Amino acid sequence: MAARAASGCVFCAIAAGAAPASLIVDDEAVLAFMDLRPWRRGHLLVTPRAHGQRLADLPAATVTAMFALATELAGAVRASGLPCDDVNLLINDGPAAGQTVAHAHVHVVPRVGGDLWRVATLLVGRVLPPAARARLDADATAITAALVRRRGGAG
Repeated sequence: MAARAASGCVFCAIAAGAAPASLIVDDEAVLAFMDLRPWRRGHLLVTPRAHGQRLADLPAATVTAMFALATELAGAVRASGLPCDDVNLLINDGPAAGQTVAHAHVHVVPRVGGDLWRVATLLVGRVLPPAARARLDADATAITAALVRRRGGAG
């Protein structure tokens, strides 16, 4: 089944293989890849392959797949060796909620005790610089390896 794509949407371009990304999971319904402008090292995104700006724009099965993968990846980030004690799962569902890419997605953000990171500081229009692709690729590799181990070696 061909996925709907929105012209000019960077996440649709990633899903189509037309934009670079440090992929962790690429399946029929959902993708996971490193956030180009991470709030913390290991910050990744889970997106539907098909375009929909808000969760309500997506089929229920796709939303379920996104949350199932985000939950699984939270465990993989913890097991990856990257700095991570706990994880924030965050959705900005629409522009008024702070969504900056008009394609539904779940942020999986590693946290370390005492890191003083606060979601509120990220919602005030601060634009973070892009991370180096080599670091994103290395972190994606570490998380992917942890995910494979957690799945019992099955890719």
